[in-house]
Parts: sequence; C-alpha cells; structure tokens
Amino acid sequence: NEEAEIVVNVGGVRQVFYGGNLNQYPETRLAELINCLSGGYDSIFSLCDDYDPGKREFYFDRDPDAFKCIIDVYYFGEIHMKKGICPICFKNEMEFWKVDLKFLDECCKTHLSEKKEELEEIARRVQLILDDLGVDASESRWKRCQKYIWKFLEKPESSYPARVIAVLSFLFILISSIVMCVGTIPDLQVVDAEGNRMEHPTLDSIETACIGWFTMEYVLRLISSPNKLHFALSFMNIVDVLAILPFYVSLTLTHLGAKLMELSNVQQAVQALRIMRIARIFKLARHSSGLQTLTYALKRSFKELGLLLMYLAVGIFVFSALGYTMEQSHPETLFKSIPQSFWWAIITMTTVGYGDIYPKTTLGKLNAAISFLCGVIAIALPIHPIINNFVRYYNKQRVLETAAKHELELMELNSAEGKAASSKSELEDLAREGKEGPFYSSRLKVSHSDTFIHLLSEEKHYRTRLQSCK
Repeated sequence: NEEAEIVVNVGGVRQVFYGGNLNQYPETRLAELINCLSGGYDSIFSLCDDYDPGKREFYFDRDPDAFKCIIDVYYFGEIHMKKGICPICFKNEMEFWKVDLKFLDECCKTHLSEKKEELEEIARRVQLILDDLGVDASESRWKRCQKYIWKFLEKPESSYPARVIAVLSFLFILISSIVMCVGTIPDLQVVDAEGNRMEHPTLDSIETACIGWFTMEYVLRLISSPNKLHFALSFMNIVDVLAILPFYVSLTLTHLGAKLMELSNVQQAVQALRIMRIARIFKLARHSSGLQTLTYALKRSFKELGLLLMYLAVGIFVFSALGYTMEQSHPETLFKSIPQSFWWAIITMTTVGYGDIYPKTTLGKLNAAISFLCGVIAIALPIHPIINNFVRYYNKQRVLETAAKHELELMELNSAEGKAASSKSELEDLAREGKEGPFYSSRLKVSHSDTFIHLLSEEKHYRTRLQSCK
C-alpha cells in the first residue's frame, strides 16, 4: 500500500516512512515492516526489537547516525557514509537493514575496502604474534629449531638476544660500507709486487669478516625460512645476495682467472665487481622502518614522479632549443648543438648550475632565468603528494601496530576472565571435597600461565571492543 505509514524509532530518533518510498526496494527490512502487521506479533518481533501497537511504532536498538545515512537510498537511490562512522560498522548496519552494498557510493566503497585491508593486516600481525608464542607439540625438533632461528633473525622485537643480533648486523653493514669507502683513499692503499695499488691488508681482513657475517646470516635465514622460493625472490634477499656475491666471484677470479684469461682482464673484472659492493648499503632498509616507509611512499608516488619527469623533460627540450637558437649570434657561444644544450637545461632547471655552459647574450640570460623559475615550480609541485604518502603510510603503520597490541590485550583479558570463572568453580568444588592445598595452588598457577601473554606483561590497558575498533 503506497499510502501506508509506519513510524520507526532507531536509537531514540523517530522517522516516519510511507509505503510508496519503501516499496521501491521490497527486499529491505523497512519494506518488510509494511506487510508484517498482518502476520501477527511473531512476524513483527522477527524484524524489530520492540513494538508499540498504540502508536504503531517500531523500535530498533541500532546506530541512529548510520540509519540516517542508510535511508537516503529510499529518496536518492544511493548512500553516502558520514565522516566519523566506522566503515565496518556501517557495512554491518547495511546488512541488518538488508540494503545491498551496491547502493553505497564509490568513494565510500574505497574507504570500506581500505578499512578491510587494515583489519586483515591487524589480524595477520596478531596471528604472527600468536604463532610465535604458541608451541606445537606435534612438530619435530628440527621444525621447532627452524622456527626459533627464523624468529631470532627476522624478529628483533621477540627477545633481547634477537635485538643484539639485529644491532650487530646493523653495525657490520656500517663497518663494511665505511671500509669500502676508506679503501679507495690512496694514502691508505699499498703497492703490490707489480706496482698496482690495492687495499690495505687490514681493511681487506675487516671486509672478509663482514662478508663472513653476511654469508652466515643469509644461509641461516634461508635454511630456517618457511617458504624458500618466496625468500629467494624477495627484494631485500636479492640485495643480500648482490652484497656478498661480488666478494666470492672476485676471490675466484683472482686465484683461478689468471689461468684462463690475461691478468689485465682479471683485474678489470675484479674492479667492476667491487663496484657492486655498494648494494650492501641497501641492507640498512631491513633494520630501518624509516627507509622502508620511504620506499613504500615512493612506490605509491609513481604517478607524481612521472609528472615530475614529464614536466622536466618538456622544459629541458623547450629551453635547450631556445637557448641554442638565442646563443647562435654570439661568436664565442658555448651552445654547439641542441643535444649539448640539454646538459645546460638540466643543471639549470634543477638549480645545480655547474657553470661549464652558460649564456652570453641578453636573450639567452633571460631564457636561463625563466628556465630556472620553471624548474623550481616543476620540482616543487609533486613534492607535497610524496610527503603526504610518506606521512600517511608511517602513521598507518603505527596505528596498525597499536591496534594489534590492543587486540592481544583484549584476547588476554577475555581469556583471563573465562579462566577466572572456571577457576572459581574449581575452587568451590575443591573446597567441598576438602582438597585445598599445594596441589590446588599449583593448578591455579598453571591455569594462569596458559593464558598469559608475556609480550604484554609490562604494560596492560584493558579496553572495550569499541575502543579497540577506534
């Protein structure tokens, strides 16, 4: 009946609806209320929490703010989620009112998918922590040893010795990088029997010790990895291989290469491989959350970086062509060709200005001033989105880490409450049976340790589920 009228009270907020609007979507809960009156009280209370027959008013103990957004579907055919409402809770409200998610606007769907990804990440982190805390008695000794080694090397926060190993690895990376740089100083190099300069033996020994540490660390992590293929194809592990491989290839060429090729070719190959040692500086990203965040921000900013390169490419082409044309009238011009002018345009637009190529005519200087200003603007435009991506990802990681700890605290609290209730009933049973004593105290101790999470023992804040969601 299009003229039928119902009154709905959701969380203290009253709304009046007419059948003409509700029957546009007959599969929704509000549309079902129109026809439930003829079905008796069983049919009514299957759809609502309470009903006042005198006022013909249906009561629902639901979120009124979310309800105000959901009823827009009956008037506008789409739903927009208000700012400040949890997307997951809003999705649950839509499911309760039997409104399909297809009516949710695309911008709100994006927000909902982002929140789902965050919850999945929180669940993944919680599961990893629980896996680390739990011990499967059915696993073999070698399997347990693998898990211990993996946690020891991959998760510095798991224990104090793991933190020490992470700090040592960080120091070895720094020492190796410093040795690589210091070894190129001529005053610290020595001359071999053939008159060629080579690294000092002391620095060479330090380099060997660092490579030995990197090799042992990589082999142990490979052996203890739960997924060997994923481990080998991981970007950071490829960096580890590139950091240690040149040492062994150089060692092989030095001792065996002379028999297969000329000595000069061996030295050139060794020198080229030594340059690859710079890859080990990227190993710092494994121990630095800041570098990992920067890498993620750059990956998420490919569009902005592409715009930057496009702006610079257009500017370089235009200003180098103008500079070449304007400088041709000067007899001592330094702009010999447009490709050569590219170099001048690059160092001018990026505000480097080496001074090896510069304009000498008035028009050329004016062109240089304009290219300088355009270069500053072109570089500044994409910087803000890149910084925003960096800050957003960094804050998101902190929120996810805090949320995972909150979930663990809630799990600990719920387990403790459940165990306390069972322990109380055990106490009453034992008291009736007259079995109080050391046996009972030991049982309580075991019961408590079964649900205790040691990683959260230093700081416990009991929160409600709603606070954890926020």
